[in-house]
Amino acid sequence: MTADLNALRDNLRSLERVLVAFSGGVDSAFLAWVANDTLGAEAVRCFTAVSPSLANSELEDCSTLAREWGLNWCRIETSEMENAAYRLNDSDRCYHCKSALMDVAGPLAERDEAVIVLGVNLDDLGDHRPGQVAAQERNAQFPLVDAGFSKLDIRAHSKELGLRIWDKPAAACLASRIPYGTEVTVPLLRRLDRAEAALKALGFQQIRVRDYGDVARLEFELNQFPLVIERRTDIVDAVLAVGYRYATLDLEGFRSGNLNHSIR
Repeated sequence: MTADLNALRDNLRSLERVLVAFSGGVDSAFLAWVANDTLGAEAVRCFTAVSPSLANSELEDCSTLAREWGLNWCRIETSEMENAAYRLNDSDRCYHCKSALMDVAGPLAERDEAVIVLGVNLDDLGDHRPGQVAAQERNAQFPLVDAGFSKLDIRAHSKELGLRIWDKPAAACLASRIPYGTEVTVPLLRRLDRAEAALKALGFQQIRVRDYGDVARLEFELNQFPLVIERRTDIVDAVLAVGYRYATLDLEGFRSGNLNHSIR
């Protein structure tokens, strides 16, 4: 581990009171736990932004972790689907999504006299992440970046602290499965959620279903390919059962944010 946990704690102490955007992923969960452990529940509120782009399993995990860790947690509905610019799904979709999140988080932070903090880490800075711009425009802070934490550091420290999320597969909003230029709709997001849930029920955890109309492009980890071939019929049946006509395997395997490739 190269990042110093004490540096993160010192950073959080300097903020005094924080409002943590808590998606249930490894990064935000680690930040929520450390903030709560450092400042105490009275100075830390965690919230989960709920919308059709959040997988049901992620919301359930947020609720479970909040109970396990004694977090001061709430769920807040966001309204990005009401924004035509978000539904248009161009390369700035994440900007509009994060703006909607900040719209609901801002008043809560003002009421609590707290600073909004996000689980952005050093690795995120090298990808196309317009949502970070929207957050910074509203004075949100990135304590993990300030303390020099990479994704590997977060997982390593989480494991050392005994946090069960240390090896949780990478997660992202469901809209990230939709190619830029394809309109984001609630039925489409729900179909993606059902498809990925069905594949996880088959035992595949690190997966992505990318939507191409009638075609579901499936990304599995490369070391899972032998099992994918073995379970081919079950996988196809699961994907077709939620409304796709074809299931295709991406031979490059699982890649977070791979739909950003064309705009990097």
